[in-house]
Amino acid sequence: MNLAVIYSRAILGVNAPLITIEVHISEGLPGFLIVGLPETSVKEAKDRVRSALMNSNFIMPAKRITVNLGPADLPKEGSRYDLPIAIAILIASQQITVNNHHTLEFIGELSLSGELRPCRGTIPSMIAAKHKQRLSIIPHGNLDEAKLISQTPCYVAKSLSEVCQHLNGETLLTQITQEPIPISTTEQTANMQDIIGQHSAKRALEICAAGNHNLLLFGPPGTGKTMLASRLTTIQPDMTEAEALECAAIKSISGGEFSSQDWCRRPFRTPHHTSSSVALVGGGRNPKPGEITLAHNGVLFLDELPEYQRKALDALREPLESGEISISRANQQVQYPAKFQLIGALNPSPSGYYDDNKFGGNNLQVAKYLSKLSGPFLDRFDLTIEVPALPKGALTENNQRGECSNTIKQRVSNAQQLQRQRSGKLNDGLTNKEMDVFCKLNRDNAIFLELAIHKMGLSTRAFHKIIKVARTIADLAQEPEITKPHLLEALSYRAMDRLLQQVNC
Repeated sequence: MNLAVIYSRAILGVNAPLITIEVHISEGLPGFLIVGLPETSVKEAKDRVRSALMNSNFIMPAKRITVNLGPADLPKEGSRYDLPIAIAILIASQQITVNNHHTLEFIGELSLSGELRPCRGTIPSMIAAKHKQRLSIIPHGNLDEAKLISQTPCYVAKSLSEVCQHLNGETLLTQITQEPIPISTTEQTANMQDIIGQHSAKRALEICAAGNHNLLLFGPPGTGKTMLASRLTTIQPDMTEAEALECAAIKSISGGEFSSQDWCRRPFRTPHHTSSSVALVGGGRNPKPGEITLAHNGVLFLDELPEYQRKALDALREPLESGEISISRANQQVQYPAKFQLIGALNPSPSGYYDDNKFGGNNLQVAKYLSKLSGPFLDRFDLTIEVPALPKGALTENNQRGECSNTIKQRVSNAQQLQRQRSGKLNDGLTNKEMDVFCKLNRDNAIFLELAIHKMGLSTRAFHKIIKVARTIADLAQEPEITKPHLLEALSYRAMDRLLQQVNC
């Protein structure tokens, strides 16, 4: 038989569509042709495969070899097809005899010596293969990824020779099966007690964690804004196995490193302020995930907000609402998950300081500085709070540390459990219809809030966000109804609105 069919997987977003690799060897002038919309890295496979076969004591057929990667209308990229192409050539040229290759899927890059090198996107490929009741053969370099996925067996090989020996039944590969990884109980080095004072900011951070709300911090330099943001993940509940698997799949297609200790810890991304909109939301000729996708189920912290390109910040508006990002190109459309929590930090003026409501410049300069942030973007923040300079004596007193992260984390976990029992989701994800059921206000409180919104000049979106924050405050107190004190506290976390009103006066 001069025809062989082998299965592999492509990368399309966080999905792994099936790729059928057909190899036909025919008489004629020697040649090696790859068809099926291969990118340059795929076309280069013919040179890697030729050298790998020869250095693994196989014969490269001196005939016309045609490799078809189907479906033909799906662009193929990367070096992940080296191993399946080599195996298909060996089967078509009858150098190995195998009957069970239709129950296997092959992924891996070949070196010139025939060794297997790791490749991106192994986790989505293994999960997709399992759904089709096939086992994956992956490079040994992807072993750490394979161990993270419970109940998904696979084979791990170091070289092309090992794979061929396994197919021939000579020396079988070890089958890797991993049980669910227990949640790490290792004490984290970061703790909320590292922050001196700033009790109101810590309270806002607790509310932010409990309801998955977005938070904006502003204040002079050195007041602890960055430290506060970095402590958010220490008070958030650990990810579930399903959430951890989503993050692992994203990290796999991005080429990230894996560690079992960080398996259930939420990601914390801090892109530099020079990052472009493509770096934040993803893109490119062959779309790649951006920072918002890498922060999925975790935190995206943007420090020095006015220094970012306004175009880049405004590109975050739609993902913040929908929880996903769709990237369209001429030949394909890719969707990435982007359910992240946004934390922003900025100074109140170009100089960074203000004193007794007198800014380090005139109001025109401050207004120009803050105008780099669009109103619709600022409207996406549920809470905005000032982080002032510490009062005199705060640095020398020992009773300003507050509660540790584990204590706050327990309250946050209890509040989130209450929210999921009530509505099946956290408060930030409630729709307007769900708010009418789970965040209902009595007539007096509704009139009070509407008057406050009108006086502060806030939008309808801000009106709904204040109610959601008040619902979270009530959940932290384990109270079934939203009361006026909850609304008053939620309204107090609109410091940016008051700052903008003051500047525009």
